[in-house]
Amino acid sequence: MAESNPVITTAPAPAGAGLEANLGRLAAVRFLSWAHLMSAVIIPFFRDFGGLSFTAIFALQTWFMLVSFLMEVPTGAVADRFGRRVSVGLGCLVIAAASLLYGSLPLLPVFVCAEAVFAVGLALVSGADEALAYDTLKALGREAEAPRLMARLEACKLAGIVAGALTGSLVAAALGVRWPMLLQSLPLLGAGILALGMTEPPRARAAASERAGYLRLLSGGLEHFRSAPELRVLALDQVACATVAWLVIWLYQLQLARVGIPLAAFGLVHASMGLAQVAFLARLPFFERAARGRARLARLTALAPALSLLALSATTSAGLSVMLIILAATAGLGRPPLFSGAINRRIPSERRATVLSAVSAARTLAVAALYPSVGALLDRSLPVTLAFLGGLGLVVAAAAAAPARLIDET
Repeated sequence: MAESNPVITTAPAPAGAGLEANLGRLAAVRFLSWAHLMSAVIIPFFRDFGGLSFTAIFALQTWFMLVSFLMEVPTGAVADRFGRRVSVGLGCLVIAAASLLYGSLPLLPVFVCAEAVFAVGLALVSGADEALAYDTLKALGREAEAPRLMARLEACKLAGIVAGALTGSLVAAALGVRWPMLLQSLPLLGAGILALGMTEPPRARAAASERAGYLRLLSGGLEHFRSAPELRVLALDQVACATVAWLVIWLYQLQLARVGIPLAAFGLVHASMGLAQVAFLARLPFFERAARGRARLARLTALAPALSLLALSATTSAGLSVMLIILAATAGLGRPPLFSGAINRRIPSERRATVLSAVSAARTLAVAALYPSVGALLDRSLPVTLAFLGGLGLVVAAAAAAPARLIDET
C-alpha cells in the first residue's frame, strides 16, 4: 500500500551488522521483559500480601486496562517521534520501577499507583517493539520474513513467561509471595539496557508540516487507521478473539481450585500453557499447512478457546480441565503472528507504532469493558462465567472473521 506524504530520512543507513544484531536483541528483550516472576502466584500475591477481595482485584485490573487504553496511542506516537528503541527501553525500565513500587507496601493506594505505572510502561513497549522488528527487516530487504520473526518473538515472550512462572513459584515458596514481584525488576532492567543499545533502522518520517507537533502525529496515525477498511477488518478479528482468550489467564487458577488441584501445582500449569504456545509458534508453518492455509488456522484458533471455555464450565475433571486450559491459551493467545504480516503491510512506516498501538488499545478497552461483568458473574458462579465467555467467544469468532484473502496473502 502506498505511504502517504513520506519524506525519507537523509541520515546514512546504519551498518547492516547493527541491524542484524537488532533481531537477536529483540528476542532477548522479549524474553527478559516477559519473565514475570509473579505471574503464577498473582492471585496469592493479591490475596495474601495485599489482603484484597476478588472484587477489588478485578477493579484494579479494570483501572489498569483503562490507563493502558488511554496511554496506548500516545505512547505509540512517542515511539514514532523519538524512536522505537527509546520507547521499548524506557518502557522496560518503567515496568521495573512499577514492580518495586507494587511490592513495597500492601496498601490499596500504592497498588492503584503501581498499576498506572505498569500501564504506562507496557504501553511504551506495546507496538514499538513490533514496529522496530518490522522496520529492521524492511531495512534489510527481508519483509517476507515478518511472520516468521513475529512468531519467534512471540515464542521468546512465552519462554520468558514460562521461566518467570517457574522461578517465581520457587521464590514465593522460599521467601514469600511478595518477593517474586520485587525480583522481577531485575530481568526488566536488563531488557531496558539491551533495548537502548539497539540500532534504530532508517524509516520514512512524516513531512515537515506533520512533524510540527505531537498531536498532529497522533491524529495522523488514527486517521490512517480510520481510512483503511481492510486494516480495520484484520484488527477487529484479532482484537475480538484475543479479548475472550485473554480472560483465560485470570480464570484458570479458579478452575484449578474448583477441580481440586493444589496451589503448588498452579505454576506448573502456567508453565505448561506457555510451553504449549512456544511449541505451537515454533511449528507455525506446519500447522498452517495442516489447516490448509493461514486463514483456516485463524478460524480454528478462534473457535478453540470458545469451545474450551464451554467445556470447562461443564467439567469437574482435573485432567480434562488442565488440557482444556492449555488448549484455550495456546490457540487464543498464539493467534497474533497469523495477522502480523497482513496488518503491517497496510501501515506506512512513519505511522506503524501509532497504528499498532491503536490496535492494542482497542483490545485493552474491550477487556476492560468485560472485567466488571466477569467480576459480577464470578460472585454468582464460576461455571456460569465460563459458559458466558464461551458463548461470547463463538459469537465473536463468527462475526469478526476476516476474509481469507486478507490473511492468506503473501
